[in-house]
Order: sequence, then structure tokens, then C-alpha cells
Amino acid sequence: MDTPFVSELYNISGRSAVVTGGAGVLCAAMCRALAAAGAKVAVLDLNAEAAESLAADITRAGSGYYRARAGSGYYRRSSGAEAVGVACDVLDKASIETAAQIVLAKFGRVDILINGAGGNKPAATTNPEQTFFDLPAEALRWVFDLNLMGTILPAQVFGRLMAEQKSGVILNISSMNAFRPLTRIAAYSAAKAGVSNFTQWLAVHMAQEYSPEIRVNAIAPGFFLTEQNRFLLTDKETGALTPRGQSIIGHTPMKRFGALEDLLGTLLWLVSPAAAFVTGIVVPVDGGFSAFSGV
Repeated sequence: MDTPFVSELYNISGRSAVVTGGAGVLCAAMCRALAAAGAKVAVLDLNAEAAESLAADITRAGSGYYRARAGSGYYRRSSGAEAVGVACDVLDKASIETAAQIVLAKFGRVDILINGAGGNKPAATTNPEQTFFDLPAEALRWVFDLNLMGTILPAQVFGRLMAEQKSGVILNISSMNAFRPLTRIAAYSAAKAGVSNFTQWLAVHMAQEYSPEIRVNAIAPGFFLTEQNRFLLTDKETGALTPRGQSIIGHTPMKRFGALEDLLGTLLWLVSPAAAFVTGIVVPVDGGFSAFSGV
């Protein structure tokens, strides 16, 4: 097989990508990876300042020099990176539609949507002081809405654009909790299970009703230390693993938490032509956690 063909399999140069929750820790790494691969990136986030700052940083980083070949002593000037930061509330359809118009004005089309907005909150988490029976309805609803509706509504707005152009890729962010619910986080587990189910439903719907060139998949990250779960996995004062954190590492065959870079290969595969016949799947990126029975 010739090298040019292989390189084209993973070529997303010139494609436009929208990332919701784009200024968050995991999604910011995705935005940078997409830009480094040649995509034009729209960073959508509720925090407009953070979105604009990341977009500016991506643009600056893409306008300098890069090493032409690993280990070589010479550099080439990059062709530049295009990125835009856009304020967007994924629970407000009007806000999403406004963001879509900004992206279209900037890039002309949308080829890739990554639904990265999501999260949990302590008020929706059980603990010795707060039983399941005491979890506030508003906290549960907040988690459900952010993770599930925050995936569905952008898929409606940007999915319509893909239906009109008869092509596109939607990538949702699910979770290990969607495979088997973890203790203490009832709302988050149920919401992410909904994201996985919706991913399968939407993959079939878009292919059958609009175009088989529209693909919908999801990534289910394993355990990455982020602001949303740090209070569960590490001690706030010492940074040492909590009993829960120790249990997770004990059930992860690779014996570590994920690093940001661990998501990027799967991301670039699923949004590239290399995955042209892949739709309706949820890919674990978890160090073997989902495969381990515990014995």
C-alpha cells in the first residue's frame, strides 16, 4: 500500500470542526489536535473569554515554525491555523443557532461536530452526608440537561447543516459510567448512558434519512483527572489518591489515569476518512478498565 494513500486516510486538512465545551481541559486538547492536523476549529464555550483565548493561542501556535521531521535539525514554516472562539450555551437552542451562523460566516461550512460540553457536580453526588434520597432534584436535572440535552441540541443545529450538505461527522463524549454505572454518581451515569444510546440512534437516523456520508460515533473516556472528578479521586489537601481513586487504579490494567494525549489518536481516527465505514459505535479509551472483571 503506498504512503500517499495511507496519509490521505487520516487527512482532515481544510475541514471545519466545531467543539462544544471547547475551552475545557479535555476538549481544549482536542481543539489543539484538530488544528495541528490542519482543521479549522471553532471553540464553543459558555465562557466566551476562555473560548477566545484558546482560539487565539491556537492561531498563534500555528503561525510559527515546526520541526520538519522528528530528530531533524531543520524547520519549516507552518501554513497557519484558523480558529475562532464563540460564546455558546448548549442548553439554549437560540444561542447554538447564533454560534452556528458565526461559524458559517467564518468557515463556510461545518464538517465535524464534537459534543464535548458536559460534567458532574457535587450536589448530584451521594456521600456519607447526602444519601440518594436527599439528592436535590435541581442538581439531578442540571446534570441530565448538561450532558444529554447539551449533546442533543447541538446535534440538531449542526446536524441540520450536515443533512443539507449530505456529509459530516458527529462525535459525542460518553463515559465509562455508560457501560456500568459507578457508585455515587447516579445522575451522571444515567445521563452518559443516554448519550451512548442517543449516539446509536442518531447514527442510524442520519444515515437512513439524510445521507450515509454522515457518521455519528462516541468516545467513552476512562479515568482522567479533571476538575469535575478530582474531588472524588484525590485528596484536596495532599493530592494523594482517595480510596475511590485507588480502587479505579486497581481496576485499570494499565495502572494509571489517562493523559490528555491518550484521547487524541481515537479522536483523529473517528473524524477522518480512515473511519469512513464506522458509525454508531462507542469507543472506550480507558486503559482496559471496561475489559477487567475485577479478578
